[in-house]
Amino acid sequence: MSGLWQSMTEGTTAAGGVLALAVTISLGLALGSARVRRLQLGVAGVLFAGLILGHFGVKASPPVLEFAREFGLILFVYAVGLTVGPGFFNSFKRGGARLNALAAAIVLSGGVLAVGLGALAGLGGPATAGMFCGSTTNTPALAAAGQVLRERLAAEQAGTAVPGADAAGAHGEAAATPPAEHAGGEVTKIPWLAYAVTYPFGVAGVLLTMVVLRRAFACDPQAEAARLRAEAEATQPTLRRMSLRVTNPNLDGLGLSHLPGLRGSGVVVSRLVRGADVSVPGASTPLRLGDVLLAVGEPAALEQLRVVVGEVSVEDPMEAGGDVLFRWLTISRRHVVGRTVEQLGWGARFGVRVTRVRRAGVEMSGAAPVTLGLGDQVLVVGTESSIQQAVREAGDSPRRLEHTELAPIFIGIVLGVIVGSIPLAAPGLPAGLKLGLAGGPLLTAMVLSRLQRIGPLVWYVPRSANLVLKDVGIVLFLASVGLSSGDRFVQSLAQGDGPLWLLLGAVVTLLPPMVVGGIAIAVLRIPYLTVSGLLAGSMTDPPSLAFATSQADSDAPAVAYATVYPLAMILRVVCAQVMVMLAVL
Repeated sequence: MSGLWQSMTEGTTAAGGVLALAVTISLGLALGSARVRRLQLGVAGVLFAGLILGHFGVKASPPVLEFAREFGLILFVYAVGLTVGPGFFNSFKRGGARLNALAAAIVLSGGVLAVGLGALAGLGGPATAGMFCGSTTNTPALAAAGQVLRERLAAEQAGTAVPGADAAGAHGEAAATPPAEHAGGEVTKIPWLAYAVTYPFGVAGVLLTMVVLRRAFACDPQAEAARLRAEAEATQPTLRRMSLRVTNPNLDGLGLSHLPGLRGSGVVVSRLVRGADVSVPGASTPLRLGDVLLAVGEPAALEQLRVVVGEVSVEDPMEAGGDVLFRWLTISRRHVVGRTVEQLGWGARFGVRVTRVRRAGVEMSGAAPVTLGLGDQVLVVGTESSIQQAVREAGDSPRRLEHTELAPIFIGIVLGVIVGSIPLAAPGLPAGLKLGLAGGPLLTAMVLSRLQRIGPLVWYVPRSANLVLKDVGIVLFLASVGLSSGDRFVQSLAQGDGPLWLLLGAVVTLLPPMVVGGIAIAVLRIPYLTVSGLLAGSMTDPPSLAFATSQADSDAPAVAYATVYPLAMILRVVCAQVMVMLAVL
């Protein structure tokens, strides 16, 4: 045991560094699982475990910690981007623009407030950025600020001009020798320390804001959830089946594809009964008086089709016998991804009809222009032999989806790092703004998950694998941050600026979400449950989302969280970088 402790406290070998990280993560996850009333630190427990162990002398070599910190952050944000990407872009079709505008108001007002308070208190850029990130519980923004800070300090030590630095160069003098604390890297620890001090109240403050808003506006989450469910059921399209008998003489001999009002209605005709024969009609199948059609679609569209065809039939084509079957197929072959049902052309090629598409529990018409993705399910109707042809093309192998293709993941990470390193000119800033290792992979993963496929590369990661990437990434990041900053944490908290950071951070945590949340409920009449998800998403805080969803049986908080999370994440990353760029170190 003494040998193990020595390897961790010396921190001179890669094995010792790995051991220190593993011990930190193990203890941190145990700490995070401890519950005080309804609150848990969650994964943030790893950070505090690292601070405690670092305070008691546990170390790891700087290269090991740097690699774990940066690579862990990349894995985390890339996995998050793959998860929230499709929902983020789709949200703008469902009123997500208003929620994102409110989230941007929370983030930007919090950034301005943090800068103002930091200037009044004389904190300096690194401490202000760390206080801002901790009070808003945003770890990737902290990493982005730390990256900019290290680049500035490296430029100072190299004797190059540092944008936004002091005015020594204005007198034509050479760059001054960096202060000793810069050379020792102590300044780079300040953001992490401020973050660690302000983080706990950052988590609790969001929950406190939700409770205050709920009581101030007398909101009833249970009643609100019931009302939202009723509204969703009334507005969400529901697919139905209807048996129709052809009695309109104008349709006799007309091909099915020429049936007035069928194209573009979202209705699929899956069966045709003519006498004792049951078949799957094709586009050119002629209709005859007395035919019975089985149509699938939304109720309003089915009623319009009934007016054209004739009348509702009491005969159910599904009970008419014959060799026509139906089966759900899972899309598991990658060459199908990115194509619509119409583009697949299974009706003309195999003689089957796709009546429904199911994705994440939501059913859509097979006639809708839905781009298919891995894991989607389609309901096909046809003979056994024709269905087997569709099976061979679709794959229909859920087990295949459990296999993770590593090449697209690492290619996506490469693209994300490249995007994050591109400097973007911004008015008023002394240097180009970069999305960094936090924003670049996040934005890239969001776009790739939206595209689904580029050539032979499919950007699909099984949910289980995605969770592993996300969780491993964040614990590596937090453990390395904690171990590297632990030697100064207690000192900062007890003797340094820790109490001041905590006080100012509490103001940044409470004021913007309280004001914007109140406006959303009282003025914009947004439901409280939706506002709860908005607050959790704008603070990018999973524990607060868990609290929001625990208030009632409703997915409204989760939907709002996923809607605003990506924009809030990117804005916080940018704000933290700007704070460091404009600061005089």
